[in-house]
This record gives sequence, structure tokens and C-alpha cells, in this order.
Amino acid sequence: MRIVFLCVENSNRSQMAEAFGHMYAPPGLEIYSAGSKPSGRVNPKAVEAMNELGYDASGHRSKGLDDLPAGEFDVAVTMGCGDSCPNLKARKRIDWQIPDPKLLSADDYREVRNLIGRMVQALIAECTSGR
Repeated sequence: MRIVFLCVENSNRSQMAEAFGHMYAPPGLEIYSAGSKPSGRVNPKAVEAMNELGYDASGHRSKGLDDLPAGEFDVAVTMGCGDSCPNLKARKRIDWQIPDPKLLSADDYREVRNLIGRMVQALIAECTSGR
């Protein structure tokens, strides 16, 4: 099973979702992220926010849709790019209305991070419940 998290810059939301995916996914569940217009860097706030939870995201990089492996995904979760990601093949598409945290205060950024964490955990539980 393959899940991909998509946002515009692949710098904040989708990077944290990918990190949570790696934290929570059981073996055999592949987790990816990408952006429709990647910024070229992961926001240091995202790296710091994930470090606070014990996940080292310093090795993550901002990726575009062309950086994803070929083939169909089981689930594509958009987090702000919506129709900007129309060519990505996925059996199921979900749109999460999560605010872009890049200009938020540290506390508000953490709230968005925690929201993403809860949503990723619920998605993985849903996707693996029949395994």
C-alpha cells in the first residue's frame, strides 16, 4: 500500500505528514510526500517541530510530483494543492483542509503539527484495519 501527502510547496504540511507516516506506518506501508510547486527546501520550523517529537526530519527534502515513484497510489491526500495535483494516479483522493502554518507563531505551528499527526494516525489505522 502506498500513501502520498501533497501540498503546494512540500515544505511544511506534507513534510510533517510524511514524517508522521514514517513514525506510525507498519512495515509494508509506503509513505511519500510532494508538492505541486516545491519550494526547494523544508521549512526549518517543520524540522524543529518534528524534532520536538523525537523525529529527525533534517534529511527530508522538498520534492515535486516528478520525484514520486511511477505508478498508482492507494491514497493521495491533498493539503492545499487541490486541483493543482490532477495528474497523480490514486485509487482514493482525500482533501484535508489544514491551514498553512508557515507564517504562524511557534505555538500555533505546533497545533497544526498535532492536527496533522492525529489525522495521519487515523488514516493509517483506517488503511490497515483490514490487514
